[in-house]
Amino acid sequence: MQPLGAHMSIAGGMELAFTRGEAVGCTAIQIFTKNASQWRAKPISAQAAKAFRAAWQASPIGPVLAHDSYLINLAAPDDDKWAQAKAAFLDEMHRCAQLGIGDLVMHPGAHLGQGEAPGLQRIASALRDIFLEAPSGVRVLLENTASQGTYLGGRFEHLAEIIDRVPTGRFGVCFDTCHAFAAGHDLSTAEGYQRVMAEFDRLIGVATIRAFHLNDSKKGLHSQVDRHEQIGLGAIGREGFAALMQDSRFAAVPKILETPKGDNDELDRINLALLRELAGEN
Repeated sequence: MQPLGAHMSIAGGMELAFTRGEAVGCTAIQIFTKNASQWRAKPISAQAAKAFRAAWQASPIGPVLAHDSYLINLAAPDDDKWAQAKAAFLDEMHRCAQLGIGDLVMHPGAHLGQGEAPGLQRIASALRDIFLEAPSGVRVLLENTASQGTYLGGRFEHLAEIIDRVPTGRFGVCFDTCHAFAAGHDLSTAEGYQRVMAEFDRLIGVATIRAFHLNDSKKGLHSQVDRHEQIGLGAIGREGFAALMQDSRFAAVPKILETPKGDNDELDRINLALLRELAGEN
């Protein structure tokens, strides 16, 4: 079976993410290592890290990804906020290293009116600084965005440029289906899916895709609106997800839901079952 799962809560203890993931049938999970809406976080104690690693070892869940805080903006034009963002992201990388998590997903950043070129330069410069001090065992997964507002990363060229400008970086890509669709990449048909992946391969290389966020889209193609919908119920629909789930190039790549979870994570169970059906695993 493909490594497939959902973003799980760490409420009550990070190790509880495994219990929650197992309950809905995850074979992979994504977590925050801290409150994603706050800058500061209590350091991870040796005891908490040990409990997390022990729960992971005892679990049938394989890959675990972390996602960084939504507050971090490595394209920030303000120097103080830029420094704060760099420090916070470096801390996120060290937290991953403590837990044994090898991949940290991040949104590249928003240029906030300074323009695409200066914004991309700002992100690359920040990452060059960060990698001077970053733990060697953690890889940064650049996530494509919906091109909402001044966010960078909606165009595949943006991700390619960041990777090219940071030769010391350890990078992969987390491909978000809702974001790609909202940014204008039509994944709603098998043919459209193949065209999008061919374009991605030409510009970056599909081998760089180390994770997927599987989210249908509440809004239409090129809406530039980031609104996640249950699998098969949005503007992408089942055909596009079937094409992805049946693409042998990505059979071993973790695929993570970020869709509304419902009561007791019931919608995760439904979405995971549908994705396995579309993959031909059921």
